[in-house]
Amino acid sequence: MIRSIGLIAALILATPAAAQQVVEESASCAGVRGPALQVTVTGLKDRTGRLTLELFPPNADDFLKDDIDLVKQGKVFRRAWGQPPASGPVVLCIRAPVPGRYALLFTHDRDGKNKFNFWRDGAGFVGSAKLGRNRPKVDQAIVTVGAGVTQVTIRAQYLRGLSGFAPYEG
Repeated sequence: MIRSIGLIAALILATPAAAQQVVEESASCAGVRGPALQVTVTGLKDRTGRLTLELFPPNADDFLKDDIDLVKQGKVFRRAWGQPPASGPVVLCIRAPVPGRYALLFTHDRDGKNKFNFWRDGAGFVGSAKLGRNRPKVDQAIVTVGAGVTQVTIRAQYLRGLSGFAPYEG
């Protein structure tokens, strides 16, 4: 149970209700030449709410840190929001400031309240490992962004009983 509390805290802190002075963008890659990530999201529980991508520095100290603190310290933070389409593939885009390594977080805010609800909302990273009950590690979220548009896939995960977060098997 203590591990679950760590995951709850990490995800809540990673998705603050009000973000000031951060780069926020629409989730379309149309016309983007890069550097950017085009993210295909699979395994959504449903097509409700809002989807979010967040780009962090690729180290354990800054991963899932509050966006306002990162910006004050002059560190990288980007956020892109999008609505899930009614049907078809779910594709989001987030720009990177320069090509390089970053940590990428995906969240599915199913009720659209802009606050992570551990019991209802989903999260995911580029790695295929189950999130479980532990606080996510930066290694699970590392992506390398090239000079153009880099394509990656994230499988959404939701709370699945005592075992913690795992892919939805609806």
